[in-house]
Amino acid sequence: MSNPLAIRPVTAADHAAWRPLWDGYNAFYGRSGRTALPETITRTTWARFLDPAEPVHGLVAERDGVLLGLAHYLFHRSTIQVEPNCYLQDLFTATEARGLGVGRALIERVYELAQSAGAPRVYWQTHESNATAMRLYDQVAEKSGFVVYRKLF
Repeated sequence: MSNPLAIRPVTAADHAAWRPLWDGYNAFYGRSGRTALPETITRTTWARFLDPAEPVHGLVAERDGVLLGLAHYLFHRSTIQVEPNCYLQDLFTATEARGLGVGRALIERVYELAQSAGAPRVYWQTHESNATAMRLYDQVAEKSGFVVYRKLF
């Protein structure tokens, strides 16, 4: 029988195993090949996870020494409350681990960490075409009803 799933913060030693998950996440959202993120963004993102002064955090899901998923989240201020908000920015499960509860376990750990930090809510976005993920999200959260607008420069 395999060991239980462990959800834990990333460590410097995780980089080589985290990177394929990060690349898979970015490929899922069309950021690969000629539209890939510049390497400087990946390096900076990784460094932020390891810097205790940063509000950006990384978690991994691990079983039997293999990383099966990642979650990146950050805390930020708000104009409508004193407590911080928690934004779950990235969530990804390796293809071979989908349907095994990895995504749910990562979300639940972010919930625990947000509560410990005094954040009254966790929120995230997903693409409207991500029906598989939304089946999980509909079970663990509620849709806010807000639509995201953006302007790129």
